[in-house]
Amino acid sequence: MSIPVLVINCGSSSIKYALITEQPDQHVSRISGLAENLGSADARIKGTTADNQPLELAIPHADHEQALETILSHLSQYKPQAIGHRVVHGGTLTRAELLTPEIIERIREATPLAPLHNPAHLLGIDATMRLFPQLPQVAVFDTAFHQTMPAHAYRYAIPGFLYTRHNVRRYGFHGTSHAYVSERASSLAGHFRQGGWLSAHLGNGSSTCAVWNGQSLDTSMGMTPLEGVVMGTRSGDVDPSLHGFLVHNLGWDIDQVDHMLNQQSGLLGLSELSNDMRTVIEASEQGNAYAVLALEVFCYRLAKSLAALSCALPHINGLIFTGGIGENSAYIREKTIAHLPHFGFNLSKEGNYSLKRGAEGRVDQGNGPQIWVIPTDEEGRIAHETGQVVTQPSDLQQN
Repeated sequence: MSIPVLVINCGSSSIKYALITEQPDQHVSRISGLAENLGSADARIKGTTADNQPLELAIPHADHEQALETILSHLSQYKPQAIGHRVVHGGTLTRAELLTPEIIERIREATPLAPLHNPAHLLGIDATMRLFPQLPQVAVFDTAFHQTMPAHAYRYAIPGFLYTRHNVRRYGFHGTSHAYVSERASSLAGHFRQGGWLSAHLGNGSSTCAVWNGQSLDTSMGMTPLEGVVMGTRSGDVDPSLHGFLVHNLGWDIDQVDHMLNQQSGLLGLSELSNDMRTVIEASEQGNAYAVLALEVFCYRLAKSLAALSCALPHINGLIFTGGIGENSAYIREKTIAHLPHFGFNLSKEGNYSLKRGAEGRVDQGNGPQIWVIPTDEEGRIAHETGQVVTQPSDLQQN
């Protein structure tokens, strides 16, 4: 059974939304947009209408609740029957959950693990619960897909009380994206949710994942989205002693270190130019040595992560690239695979560079593990999981 679902993704000053309906013939209708600059005089909504016409509305000084009220007034004729919220951190919650006071409190308890994300999600949840108390609402967690990781993948080698009393462990993120593209790739390969897949979600935030028979067995991000590969402004893995070095030798406080690793590092820090991959590639083509280094570090660390995650898989059916960089940069795909010659990947140079923006396709030569480029659809995945939760029997919704 498919129902119209309004997907909400709240940031601190923005709301991404999409009204999604899966048709019986598997066609998906979608109305989407973005409310941005909330709280300022420049607050506005930009998006598309049902007939794919542009929509732009000024909503000066609107807060999250006012923006949601405006969004819903423009969607009310389509009668959404449920609301699905993207929530970055669900702690140990293992699946999408119908929002109840208990589940909302568990999201709140996970806030220290995602201090930049969960408070904004809670703002959206609070606003929609007040505005639309009659609609069932569901939280879909970035972390939930990775709750199938075994303990040897999610535990840190630190004293056990930090795990048992304070939930310090690896959680992983981008779960809706890794779930969607691995399921899509296995379906296209003719073996739905079967086999071993390496997934690379590459954007301003990037992560890798090892998926076996539809389940996440390991991923690059950890307790927070900072761990793992090089990203737009995030460092990815660094020596944990770097914090102490900067505190004791440069006089930084812990907040300065955290800000540097999350906001001033990655492609931006290495290139000293930008966190936008397109800008960095263009600069490298013009001979900028810092940009060249940034690309080399990005691709090497990405390949290194994929190689490490292969340990989780009995065998590899294929590799998937997704996210803004993964879907659109043939150069990054080629350069990364060049670091993995011993895995038997045979990239088709022509096929790789022939894929246009937003296209889906297989870019290997037909022998060896498959290589797919699959545009992610996190909003579609959230809508699908929300629909499953609200249409299943109530006794199956219990923890």
